[in-house]
Amino acid sequence: MTHVAFLRAINVGGRAVVKMSALKTAFERAGCRNVRTFIASGNVLFEAPAKLPAPLRAAIARELVKLFGTMPGVCYRTLDEIHALIATNPFGAQTSDKAVKLYVAFMDRLPAQLPALPIQVEKELIEITLIRAADMMIVSRRKPNGMYGFPNACVEQLGVVATTRNWNTVIRVAAFGRKDDSEGAASASPQGRGDPNASPCSATQSRRGDRAAMTSGRAATGGRAGSRSRAS
Repeated sequence: MTHVAFLRAINVGGRAVVKMSALKTAFERAGCRNVRTFIASGNVLFEAPAKLPAPLRAAIARELVKLFGTMPGVCYRTLDEIHALIATNPFGAQTSDKAVKLYVAFMDRLPAQLPALPIQVEKELIEITLIRAADMMIVSRRKPNGMYGFPNACVEQLGVVATTRNWNTVIRVAAFGRKDDSEGAASASPQGRGDPNASPCSATQSRRGDRAAMTSGRAATGGRAGSRSRAS
């Protein structure tokens, strides 16, 4: 099953600066399979049993301490849980409101005592609107100084470890994981694997044929075959 580790306060304001390649290696050394990272804010996807084993969690913690010198907060979710959260449309019509920023605070556990909702933090113009499982939905509005309040400290006042992601980032993580899963399934299929009886020589000839076709395509179109625009 695909799991996502959300790390707290990675590459923020010059703090806990780390390359994603080093973070990927740390999870691989812990024993995680098919590790990949998404953007630089500390989102690590990997394969493990559906119920994340305690020894694996401990191994990840040891590797993270080696990497950072201390244990950063980590909140785990399965990719299925993230897709299920998105499917509930927890922000409703507010997703189209350009005047607000929407966040999900992933908590390591539910607070010992669930607060009455909504919670409004007037100083930061933050409103906690919903708690679903150990995920907290937060709406942030622009303050008089033009900045938006960031909600993580407000959440951790409830006595939990939390790490916060923009709602758009949550959606992108889910799409990234789904794309990887789809590509993995394709490569594992008979069509994706190709003919298991084919010789290395025939495989090389096939690649040469592909390159020849691409060259022919460029000549015919006067440009790059199959080029795509890069999304911003």
